[in-house]
Amino acid sequence: MSKSTEIIGLIDGDSFYASCHRHFEPRLRDRPVVVLSSNDGNAIARSPEAKRLGVKMGQPFYELRGLIEREGLIVRSSAFSLYQDMHYRLIRAISSEVTADVFSIDEAFILLTGINGDLEEFCRKLQANVLRKTGLPTGVGIGPNRTLAKLANFAAKRWKQKTGSVVSLLNPPDRLEKMLRYTDVGDVWGIGSRLSARLNACNITKAWDLSRADPAQIRRDFSIVVERTVRELRGEYQFGFGEVAGPQKMIACTRSFGHRVFDKQALAMALATYTARVAVKLRKQGSMAEVVSVFIRSSPFDTRGPQYARSAQAVFVRPTSDTRELTKAVLQQLDDIYRPGVAYAKAGVVITKLINNIGYVDDLFAPPLPERSDQLMRSIDKINQQMGKDTLRFAGTAGDRYWGMKREFVSPRFTTAWAELPLV
Repeated sequence: MSKSTEIIGLIDGDSFYASCHRHFEPRLRDRPVVVLSSNDGNAIARSPEAKRLGVKMGQPFYELRGLIEREGLIVRSSAFSLYQDMHYRLIRAISSEVTADVFSIDEAFILLTGINGDLEEFCRKLQANVLRKTGLPTGVGIGPNRTLAKLANFAAKRWKQKTGSVVSLLNPPDRLEKMLRYTDVGDVWGIGSRLSARLNACNITKAWDLSRADPAQIRRDFSIVVERTVRELRGEYQFGFGEVAGPQKMIACTRSFGHRVFDKQALAMALATYTARVAVKLRKQGSMAEVVSVFIRSSPFDTRGPQYARSAQAVFVRPTSDTRELTKAVLQQLDDIYRPGVAYAKAGVVITKLINNIGYVDDLFAPPLPERSDQLMRSIDKINQQMGKDTLRFAGTAGDRYWGMKREFVSPRFTTAWAELPLV
C-alpha cells in the first residue's frame, strides 16, 4: 500500500479537567491541582505542577493528604457538567478554523490536507485562537495518519517546553524514526498494557519494533486492528478521517456509593436508576439488549464486617430497550444475589449482546413487548431531552438520598447553573 497523502492533526486539551477549573478560578494557575474521580476516590487529572510533585494517575486520594498539607496540593471534585460544556466550546473554537472529527471529550482530529504554508505555525495560531475563545491550553500533533498524529501529540505534551506544544512527524525525515525508536510500544495509540505485555514477549518493546514487524504475522497473532496500526506506523493510511466507530457492544453504569449501603430497598433504587441510564444510551444508538448483568459488592478495604461480591445476569428471549423490562430483570437478579448484613460499597448494571433495531425480526414464540413500548420510551426520552434530565422518571428510581456521590471538594458549576455563575 502506498504512503498516505493526507495530513492529519490531533489537538487536545492540556490537563483538560484541571484546566477547566483553572479557567474560572485564576488563583489555581501555576498551582498543583488534582481532579478526583466520582466519590473523590482517585486522581483522574493532574496539572503539570501536580505531576512534578509525583502525583500519579489513578492514585488514591488518601495517599495525597500529605501533599495537601506539605506542598499545598489543591484538589477538586469532578464536575462533569462543566467539562461537557467546555468540551462544546473547545470543539466550536476548533471547528471555526479547520475541519474537526471529535475523538473524545478533550480531543479532536483535524484535517490539515491542502493547507498551504508552515503547518506548525498554522497550528500555533489555532492554539492561540482556542486559548482566546475558551481559556484552555492545547497541544497539537501532526502526521500522515491518525496513529502518527496521536504519537506526535504525545511528544508535544511530553516536551512542550521545547516544542511549544506542537510537533510534526512529517519533517525532517529522520524525526519520525527517532520518535518511533524512543516510544514504548505501550504508548502507541490502541495498544495499551495488555497488548503491550504480549508484544514484549515477542521482543517488540518499542514503536519502532512494531513498525518493522510483518503485518500479516501480526494479524495472525493479534488482530486486524493491530495490523492496521503497524501499517500506520509505516506511514500508510488505514483509519480514515471521520471514520465512524460502530455502536457500542456493551453499555454499563457502575457507581461507588457515597456511604455504605445496608438496605436492600436502597440498592434496588440505585440499580433501577442505573438501569434507566443505560436504557437511554441503548435507545440513543438504536439498539436492543439480549443480556443484562448486575453486580453488588462490599469494599475490599473494609476490615470490619463480611467481604461479599456477587453478580448475576438475565437473558431475554426477545431483545429489549424498554426501561421497564430491563429494570424488572435487574431487580429479579438482585433478589437472588442480595445478602443481608453486608456493607455494600458499589453496584452496577451492564448490558451486552446488543442488536440493531433496524432489520430485527421477532422470534415467533417470543413474548411481546408491553403495548406501545417504543412510543412510550421515545416520548419519555424526548421530554427529558427538551425539559431536562429526569423531568420524567420511573417511580423505582431515586436521587442522591441513599447513594449519592461523595464530593467534598466541589467547585461551582460555572457555566450550567444560573446560581453558580462566576462573580466579577
